[in-house]
Amino acid sequence: MTEDRGERIDRRRVFRGAAMLAMSGFGTLAMLPQVGTAQTASAAVSRREPAQAHQPDQDVFRAIRSEDIRWQVFPAFPARARLAVLVGDPAKPGPYLIRVHLPNGVRMMPHWHAEDRIYTVISGVFYIGLGEAFDETKLTAHAPGTVLVLPAGQTHFHLARSGDYITQVSAIGPLGLSYVDSTDDPRRGGQAD
Repeated sequence: MTEDRGERIDRRRVFRGAAMLAMSGFGTLAMLPQVGTAQTASAAVSRREPAQAHQPDQDVFRAIRSEDIRWQVFPAFPARARLAVLVGDPAKPGPYLIRVHLPNGVRMMPHWHAEDRIYTVISGVFYIGLGEAFDETKLTAHAPGTVLVLPAGQTHFHLARSGDYITQVSAIGPLGLSYVDSTDDPRRGGQAD
């Protein structure tokens, strides 16, 4: 029995395909337990042990819904501004996640943070300017979904120019906030909004 050139090419393709499948790991699918066996069911409810210890406030799965967020006065913010702690404890060393709400017209005078921060704009337009003096011409506008990286020590200022905004801030604590001009610090009686 002779084989023509077309059959040889098809056999080569099948052989190559099988070899590639075996090398990619798909050949091991037959060794996996069948769905519905006791082995599979127990594996589904087990939890892998982490490679390292959990960070504070991150040891249990949970969802944080917008309606569950508790907004609080924060002494270092202007009177109408609010802060919500979502994960962690910003007063302690370790990762934390907070949200900041500034109502329309509220400004935060030039300040800096001791920690690197990552901001995500959640709602409204987030206006931020860089520098040691409040200057509206230096403000840049950022829409919801924008992510901003703010290095520790970078002086900046904010204004809720076109309505309320909410940002989410991720950082490694403890949270630090120092005003360039101490007379702007609400903890010292400054910055009435």
